[in-house]
Amino acid sequence: MRVTKAQAQANREHIVETASVLFRERGFDGIGVADLMAAAGFTHGGFYKHFGSKADLMAEASANSLSQSLASTGELDVGGFFAMYLSREHRDARGHGCTMAALCGDAARQSDELKATFASGVESTLASLEKKLETQEERGRAKMLGLLAQAIGAIMLSRACPDDAPLAGEILEVCRAQILASLPASEP
Repeated sequence: MRVTKAQAQANREHIVETASVLFRERGFDGIGVADLMAAAGFTHGGFYKHFGSKADLMAEASANSLSQSLASTGELDVGGFFAMYLSREHRDARGHGCTMAALCGDAARQSDELKATFASGVESTLASLEKKLETQEERGRAKMLGLLAQAIGAIMLSRACPDDAPLAGEILEVCRAQILASLPASEP
């Protein structure tokens, strides 16, 4: 039976979404094409009907999850964003959490195309946070860049600790308190 163009596009989107979750959970090298396709409910052979290479899927899945992450925080103010970001719930939701915290270390060892996808995601996140910062502070971008780097680093450090280790929670608590204290008084 022949697959319609609409069904082929839906299948591709499902593969991208599945890859987005699995890459964040396991890293780019932590899952192969065959296992990824099986998790999406397709055969390994069907992969190349949708993508030229695993690298192509990595870039598309990363762009997808970066934009989804940004969209999911669209209603939050800057304080709300960092409070949510530095929560235990976000830390523990590896497959559905921040792509940057999950995959920046992996992306650093990948192609310039994938690095450009991450750079675009960082730029979009910075622009969104800077726009939300209700202040005339001239150094808004530099401030947001520093706070975002601290938050991403905190998630990465916390995830590197055993889940039940007190240090895992302490890292989040300390960084959350520091970031929220550094925001203008109008921010929570």
